[in-house]
Amino acid sequence: MRGTLGLFGLLALMGAGWGLTQPLTKIAVSEGYRHFGLIFWQLAITAGVMALVAMLTRRSLPLHGAALRVYVIIAIIGTVLPNAASYQAAVYLPSGIISILLSLVPMLALPVALALGNDRFAWGRLAGLVLGLIGVLLIAVPEASLPDRAMLAYLPLALIAPFFYAFEGNYVARWGTAGLDAVQVMLGASLVGSLIALPLAVGSGQWIDPSGPWGRPDFALVLAALIHAGVYTGYVWMVGRAGSVFAAQVSYLVTGFGVVWAMLILGERYSLWVWAAFGVMIAGLALVQPRPRLELDPND
Repeated sequence: MRGTLGLFGLLALMGAGWGLTQPLTKIAVSEGYRHFGLIFWQLAITAGVMALVAMLTRRSLPLHGAALRVYVIIAIIGTVLPNAASYQAAVYLPSGIISILLSLVPMLALPVALALGNDRFAWGRLAGLVLGLIGVLLIAVPEASLPDRAMLAYLPLALIAPFFYAFEGNYVARWGTAGLDAVQVMLGASLVGSLIALPLAVGSGQWIDPSGPWGRPDFALVLAALIHAGVYTGYVWMVGRAGSVFAAQVSYLVTGFGVVWAMLILGERYSLWVWAAFGVMIAGLALVQPRPRLELDPND
């Protein structure tokens, strides 16, 4: 029983951590920093943390052809492209709206999974996808849903990241990771992503000088990267301890905490239409996700 409660506590901590990265992203872009510079330092910091984890756990970093292909693909579809869109969207949209839209990941994963042959059709999961689309419409269509109707033009930007995350998960499910574990994949992808983002940041004039002086955006960036690396490591551990189905329930908490943190830290407030969208999205998320099941030692 103690072990079960501990896992639920860790799940809540992970949700709170990942949810906190959304308002931190909003702060990071609040004074002029833009996507390529932010992506480079996020990946560089994450690579440093994961390298430490790999060293402490005596993991090597394979560099054969199949491994390099995995690193490049995950870096592009899992970080560079979705994060470029997310950072841009964070400039214009409330942080809580972006958190709600991120709950679309498992819903958007369904049609991709069906197209790739990773999953079978089920009416219940299709209903979850429909609810997700209704949630987007509740944010986009009513006049009173967004603080400023001009924000509507940036909603498609916020939908790019969930699509790429959905595709990333299906890519891994379909083609695997060449025998690499999650820590190796994240370390390799972070290193490759840094190499991709560095010339883009310098060439686009978005380079962020780490020598200072530091302000709120700098601290927000570093804190978000550290939280992401730490929570991801905990997530990998939980998948091995309690199973991927149980660990996947963190999606609910990330969305919920993302909204709450945005209200507490950024002072955001939402219309009834947005709260309705939030409820519909959570219902859709419940339908598309498998039923949770703990795989624990009965002696715990």
